[in-house]
Amino acid sequence: MSLQGEWRPAPVRRVLIPKPDGGERQLGIPIALDRMVQQAIQQVLQAEWELRFSAFSYGFRPNRSAHQAINQAQSYIREGYNWVVDIDLSKFFDRVNHDRLMAKLAVHTDDKDVLRLIRRFLQSGVMENGLVKPQTEGVPQGGPLSPVLSNIVLDELDKELEKRDLRFVRYADDCRVFVRSKKAGERVMASLTRYIESKLKLKVNVAKSAVDKAWRRAFLGYSFTRDGRKKLADKTCKRFRDKVKQLTRKGGRSLEQRLESLNRYLRGWKNYFREVETRSEFENFDCWIRRRLRSLLWYQWKKSPKRYAELRRRGVSEELTRQTVGSSKGYWRISRSPALHLALPNSWFDELGLIRLLAA
Repeated sequence: MSLQGEWRPAPVRRVLIPKPDGGERQLGIPIALDRMVQQAIQQVLQAEWELRFSAFSYGFRPNRSAHQAINQAQSYIREGYNWVVDIDLSKFFDRVNHDRLMAKLAVHTDDKDVLRLIRRFLQSGVMENGLVKPQTEGVPQGGPLSPVLSNIVLDELDKELEKRDLRFVRYADDCRVFVRSKKAGERVMASLTRYIESKLKLKVNVAKSAVDKAWRRAFLGYSFTRDGRKKLADKTCKRFRDKVKQLTRKGGRSLEQRLESLNRYLRGWKNYFREVETRSEFENFDCWIRRRLRSLLWYQWKKSPKRYAELRRRGVSEELTRQTVGSSKGYWRISRSPALHLALPNSWFDELGLIRLLAA
């Protein structure tokens, strides 16, 4: 079958995934053959556009990362740009104007067959409950083509910010502009909102957008101290605790199984947040995780004879063992007891292979 002729992409499959802060994100998953074609087009577009993209755009680009975006934001703060214009684009991927996108693509892409294919992908529709829902706007998330198309759409915003000589950083649809004062930030917010909505035909979420001190706004999971050091955002800490609680919940799984799941999560989390400069947060999490595991083991030992035997076997004195086993304290309070720290010391968890967020 010729791609130039009768090729028709199949409708994408709708998949809903939960967002970290509530709600759901809509993905559009293409069939395997369409994914291959999208990948080929993506490589062509990436090669054509990469050198044109802004130096301050970091998402979905080769040799660029979220860490570089965070470091750029940090450099602005340390230069004295302590106010941030946090622009939240409402349902960006669902609102991309097809005609504007195709017109922009046509400026640098001469291949009419490629342009025709891209429009067909944009308009291929979404399969929901066995019915095909037509798509008149938006770029479906979930295929190889959507990241580069989103960067092409927002490259126009990048160029406008550069023309105004503003200090900004963008990662995908997450854009921050850094200024020296609240008044300057309010002017920038008002003018950029007009530009985005009138020129780009996108929508700014006023409720989630804000002009604020830079250290009060999270960026890609990180936040900043007043002197510009990188730290964990409050929401990041909450999500971390919620996930660890889920992985260490009371139940029938063995400690080894739990450690395998927990380490898998900790390894990825630690790698992403490796550049945090307030290390006490990691130390606190390490202590809290071990306490969760001590509480879990006390629960799993259940009955007094088992608890007595485990504590004595692990070198706890008979007097302290009797006091601990006879205590009416709950699992969480008993997890801080001297007996459990003697029986299950930090070194014991190290020997089991539990990953430490803060290296010993």
